[in-house]
Amino acid sequence: MHNFRELKIWQRSVEFVTEIYKTLERFPTEEKFGLISQLKRCAVSIPSNISEGAGRSTNAQFKYFLEVSMGSCNEVITQLEISSRLGFIAEAEKARLSDEAHQIYKMILGFYNTLS
Repeated sequence: MHNFRELKIWQRSVEFVTEIYKTLERFPTEEKFGLISQLKRCAVSIPSNISEGAGRSTNAQFKYFLEVSMGSCNEVITQLEISSRLGFIAEAEKARLSDEAHQIYKMILGFYNTLS
């Protein structure tokens, strides 16, 4: 078992969720139950699955939750792409947030590969 609060992947992904929420404040209100809801759920899923997996009794179980977190990173990137194409966020902001999601993905993968 791991103390998830000490994991850099958890810390960075919580900061990322905060950035996503701030970005979503500028989305049209009609997207409240669409892209806003979806982006919030997949962004929050990243640190949530890290913390849930950290509480499991085996590394194999932890690795499963890390895989879910990595999938959520990819989902965020997809939702940001859709948001950009619809004109809800600028290309530069999409690129910055997508890059951060990708960096978190790589950090999770690196940690994943250390677990036996």
